[in-house]
Amino acid sequence: MPAYAIARLQDAAPHPDIAEYLDRITATFTPYGGRFLVHVTPHETVEGTWPGAVVMIGFPDLHQARAWWNSPDYQEIAPLRSRHIEGDIILVEGYRRDTTRAARRRRSGRRLRASRAHLARVALPVARSDRAASRSPSSASTRGMPS
Repeated sequence: MPAYAIARLQDAAPHPDIAEYLDRITATFTPYGGRFLVHVTPHETVEGTWPGAVVMIGFPDLHQARAWWNSPDYQEIAPLRSRHIEGDIILVEGYRRDTTRAARRRRSGRRLRASRAHLARVALPVARSDRAASRSPSSASTRGMPS
């Protein structure tokens, strides 16, 4: 399942350490399958406040994201950023819907079983009560009789 490192960075001031950090960071996450998805691009705040910039790095899974974060290569350059930019950084597991043909069949089968179970709970009791009513003595005397 994919995972993401998401940073909300604030109060970034130009500094030679930041330039060095930016020059080196890609080489630290590439071996872990990481890639920039969002890198300090303008964003639109639609609710609340969100000061600063957003950075998002995608990884194949949470294990790879953690391995990158804890790697000696990244930990070596992290102070270049953290001494000059305040922010919050999280690692979060993403959602991946399995879109293979087998997964679609499994989902379809689950929906079909759920529909059948629903019908069994709702329609069968009604059908049973209808059959019971048709077998009652009062209905048997009227069967076949013209109205």
